[in-house]
Amino acid sequence: MKMEVAMMDRGLPHSAFQVLRSLARFGPLAPKDISEKSKVPERTVTYALRRLMKQKLLVKIPNLEDMRQCLYTPNLDTVQELLRIHGYDSLMGTQLSLILNR
Repeated sequence: MKMEVAMMDRGLPHSAFQVLRSLARFGPLAPKDISEKSKVPERTVTYALRRLMKQKLLVKIPNLEDMRQCLYTPNLDTVQELLRIHGYDSLMGTQLSLILNR
């Protein structure tokens, strides 16, 4: 749980960790899809996305299928630095290592 502790040190709630973990596992997603995959209410997802964006842990990308909404994906540079400093977490490390090694 090192990664979760590192995120808590940044002032991020547990829900933000769940959102980031879902994005790492399932790839770029819209907020509604994040809510479904992470089992976190949409309102909480919106709050977590705002917090994660402020910490530069996510980036927005255009949704080419529906330009009215954007998709969110982990900011690989920031997450990689966080993993380097705090180590891999058993719940999240494998998913993020797959993304980082693409």
